[in-house]
Amino acid sequence: MTTFSANLARFLVDLKAETLPPEVVQKARVCLYNAFGMGVNGHATPYAPVARATALALDGEVPGGATLFLDGRRTTIGGACLANAALFHGRAQEDTCGAAHFGTVLIPLLTAMIEARGYPLSRLIPALVAGYEAGGVLEKALSGKTTPGGFRSSAIYGTIAASAAAAKLMELSVEQTKAALANAVSFAGGVLQSFADGTDEWRYQVGVVARNGLVAAELARAGSVSAPNAFEGKTGFARAFARTGLEAGLAASLGRDWAILRVAFKPFPVCAFNQTPVTGALALREQLRGVPARVRVRMNPYETGYAGMDAVGPFSTISGTLMSIPFCIATTLVHGAPTTRRMTTYDDPAVNDLVNRVELVTDSSIPILSAVIEAETADGGKHVREQRMTALDYAYDLPTLSAMLRRIGNEEGVPMSAFDRLERFVERLPQGAIDDAISVFTLAPSQARAA
Repeated sequence: MTTFSANLARFLVDLKAETLPPEVVQKARVCLYNAFGMGVNGHATPYAPVARATALALDGEVPGGATLFLDGRRTTIGGACLANAALFHGRAQEDTCGAAHFGTVLIPLLTAMIEARGYPLSRLIPALVAGYEAGGVLEKALSGKTTPGGFRSSAIYGTIAASAAAAKLMELSVEQTKAALANAVSFAGGVLQSFADGTDEWRYQVGVVARNGLVAAELARAGSVSAPNAFEGKTGFARAFARTGLEAGLAASLGRDWAILRVAFKPFPVCAFNQTPVTGALALREQLRGVPARVRVRMNPYETGYAGMDAVGPFSTISGTLMSIPFCIATTLVHGAPTTRRMTTYDDPAVNDLVNRVELVTDSSIPILSAVIEAETADGGKHVREQRMTALDYAYDLPTLSAMLRRIGNEEGVPMSAFDRLERFVERLPQGAIDDAISVFTLAPSQARAA
């Protein structure tokens, strides 16, 4: 019987730029634009400097290596992954495929590999699609069990995605790609507790995941002997993380149900699961004449049970506020659309008072990415906003995404020429050079280049 890794490897190796559906190619361009755009918009976030210092301490400077964005020095591919992924994750407005943020893993990895090794730019989109499909097919099948079990989708599925993307960029054979995927299974891991505690580990997980995916592919290229039943075995990926068997015929969906087409984008600097509550709260705010006396929010148990979503503070980090449904609802009803400044204001009396009057209700009848918000005013008036949305509502095309990135860029002092340059880069692919994208970070107002 053919194993899942064999079927997946064959699909990945057979991916060709010229036979990819046009909508898949275009979505890959949009994913690239969002990642680089949110990266430059996150120039002032504090996580990349920590990751850069760590990368240089571990790997040092490497002439001819991969660029550390906003710094200019070069290091190993793995070091650049660690640092640049933290930058792409800085605003928490990365793309999301289900509960996984594959763009923060794949795009720093592929960029660094192309820059440092000189792979042709024509391989970028097929490799990127390979990563989204390898990670996405498993995330869709298993995340309903792995997330409640405490595992972070970006970490466990991202390692698989990274190994697939690296293998595709390196043009590994089917046997080598099988080995890369199996290696990635053994290197996968990552839990959700940092969201519950409001700490920063999740910012750095994605860079570690990218490094591990690269290691998985390099070991395979060097000849590693890897488990053929890594995914469906008795102690393999599905049973270890999801406590279930792998769905029969899962590989048959590859090339039919394209994971990259499910990728959504975030209009607000909050958790993916808070995008709809904020959208609903903004609409509700227009109906209210002031701050309500009480608020009840009904959402799906998959979301209300996610680490940190029910937190009510006191808050001291944006990692805490962006996850908290009560905080996101409260700051939106009090001030309007969340910004990074609002999300990092932890001592706002009006917001904190309302946070404690927001009741979060788990309701299995509410679909994922939807919310019902009920607000009661001091005089007993009641207002209800039912906000039902799907990932398709957030699957922006390039013009819509461009407008969003430019709006945020205005807030963060990023010149519009940065977005002009990025648009030219993604629209010209596979023509151009990877330096066309990397050079955008020299336009960031807070760039801290090495002396």
